[in-house]
Amino acid sequence: MGEKTEKNLGYAFAAESKASARNLAFAQKAEVEGYAQIARLFRAVSEAEGVHAQRYLCLMRGKIGSTEENLQAAFENEIRANVDEYPQLIQDAMNEGVAAVEKAFSQSRDVESEHAELYKRAMNDMLAERETPYFVCQVCGYIAEDAPPVNCPVCGAVKEKFKAVS
Repeated sequence: MGEKTEKNLGYAFAAESKASARNLAFAQKAEVEGYAQIARLFRAVSEAEGVHAQRYLCLMRGKIGSTEENLQAAFENEIRANVDEYPQLIQDAMNEGVAAVEKAFSQSRDVESEHAELYKRAMNDMLAERETPYFVCQVCGYIAEDAPPVNCPVCGAVKEKFKAVS
């Protein structure tokens, strides 16, 4: 595959991933405003954009390895986000006086650190053939193992804000 095609696949993957996430947010807003049919359409388009993103990712060389390799890559990506990316994002938001964005970035940084630990434990679980239920905070993205906490340790959201992941 040529260098330009490889670059274009990366661009298309990022664009389709963003479109999928954006359409999910649009669906949530439509639901809140009472437009169930429009919300359903946004969710359907989100799903379709996700199909496109997955297809492009599978076509990109070297992006998906064995499960062990993928766990290691995911672990390293979480550490990199926590150490190399979020500190500057937080500092920029602080310098510009945007407290809500600074808080969101800070919470995301804290959650990324937790994600890295989850990946590390998952490597051990895989070897021990252990299964763990996960619950995701729908406010900040914190992931709880086994059961949702009474309150999220990162953002304080109540137990009902956690979604079980199957």
